[in-house]
Amino acid sequence: MTDPNLYDTITAIAKRRGYYWPSYEIYGGLSGYVTYGDLGTKLKRNIERTWRNHFTRQQNILEIEAPIINPETIFEASGHITNFKEYSSECTSCGHSFRADHLIEDKTDLENVEAMGGDAIKRLLVEHKVKCPRCGSPLKEPTLILTMFKTQIGATGSLTGYARPEAAQSMFINFKRGYQHAREKLPFALAQVGKVMRNEISPRRGLTRTREFTIMELELFFDPQKPECPWLKEVEDEEIRLITEELLADDERTPLELTIGEAVEKGLILQPWSAYYMGVSKQFITHLGVPHDHQRFRAHLPDERAHYSAQTYDHEVQLSHGWLEVAGHAYRTDYDLKSHQKGADTDMTVLREDGTRFTPHVVEPSFGLGRQFYTALEHAYERRDKRNILHLPRDLAPYQLSIFPLVTKDGLREKAQEVHAALKKSGFTTFYDDRGSVGRRYARSDEAGTPLAVTIDYATLDDKTVTIRDRDSWTQVRTPIKDLASNLQSYFSNTAQFEDLGQPLKS
Repeated sequence: MTDPNLYDTITAIAKRRGYYWPSYEIYGGLSGYVTYGDLGTKLKRNIERTWRNHFTRQQNILEIEAPIINPETIFEASGHITNFKEYSSECTSCGHSFRADHLIEDKTDLENVEAMGGDAIKRLLVEHKVKCPRCGSPLKEPTLILTMFKTQIGATGSLTGYARPEAAQSMFINFKRGYQHAREKLPFALAQVGKVMRNEISPRRGLTRTREFTIMELELFFDPQKPECPWLKEVEDEEIRLITEELLADDERTPLELTIGEAVEKGLILQPWSAYYMGVSKQFITHLGVPHDHQRFRAHLPDERAHYSAQTYDHEVQLSHGWLEVAGHAYRTDYDLKSHQKGADTDMTVLREDGTRFTPHVVEPSFGLGRQFYTALEHAYERRDKRNILHLPRDLAPYQLSIFPLVTKDGLREKAQEVHAALKKSGFTTFYDDRGSVGRRYARSDEAGTPLAVTIDYATLDDKTVTIRDRDSWTQVRTPIKDLASNLQSYFSNTAQFEDLGQPLKS
């Protein structure tokens, strides 16, 4: 992960193989927007499915889908109109604007400059003589800019609206419906996977900072007098690397090495529910291919925390260009429900068995899918013998199988198409390719991240067997066509390994 050009390599592969590319290319492009191709949409759906498997399916979490455009009153009540802002510096010459804290981080070795506050940002720009990265001219003093997309609702524009910058607010304003559907019992959670928009000042690095992206969020509502999490035992032995507020205050970046259970016992994570979801988050990101020593949880200092949060930990991963936040874990207390109770003049309290009423508290795990997408690609990448390989986990890979005829004559193409059709009918995601030499097809399949390639050759016509090639090891086995579907089902359900698929072939 030390290759400074790895980001460019991944971007080139993504364009070439159809994972993603800049949007509006024929019109010159527009920063902050990407288009997912065929492989990209399939990988994206697989990541969404994996997230649901970790966060919603096993726990029977309720899921909703709400509008992207919200009336202004929603964000006035939530505090976003006042607080969802970033410092922007405009060039005195070319007029381009840039996010001030990012300019400072690019010029220095400093991290999380945003957390230092506005006065520090203004001072650091001057101290480090930060200039416009486009033309080198001086910059104006930074000012706070609202980073939400504003629009007019209705043909006459009589109502102001905003595109949601997160999915959370729709879950808070639908809390009463969710509580009803949860049989009026706490704890319960609402989850949502959908598009959000943020009017970023200066988007950069492709998928890691865009103006439109898919978010995966969950809001867990609980009684603050009963904060216990019944599922905590499932993750209490999960090892994590934790940078606490105290460490950050002492300018220390070396994380503590401990388990989720130990972090709760020491009071480093305030709420057991937050700890549970941090443990699940560790398992989820590990499933995407990120090793333990490339993950950490970093606390937010008070000046960095969002206006609604009593404690926040960012789940970060190490990439070739540094640490990147891939998830946020916030203890939002009762801030949001109380805000909407006041804004909508609607009772958001619930009744305890002893007759007292209270406003539920909330913990939130939030994931920007584009960042998990890019992280999975970068951590899957290997360069071997002048070939690119994406070692995507078998349940994430866009296509499970590539199907090749050795050559396109003597009936091999027709036999390969027959095998291809049968495997598709059996439910596999397959890609047929007969262009160029079989060696080039293997190389394309490896670069696309397809776990297995099935090759039909002359022996197939004689003994009705095929060759299966492993993307990761480049080893091959021979298996009868009649056993192919059942063997592959075992492999993709993780009950069999590659060597179980057939008789090994000598290299």
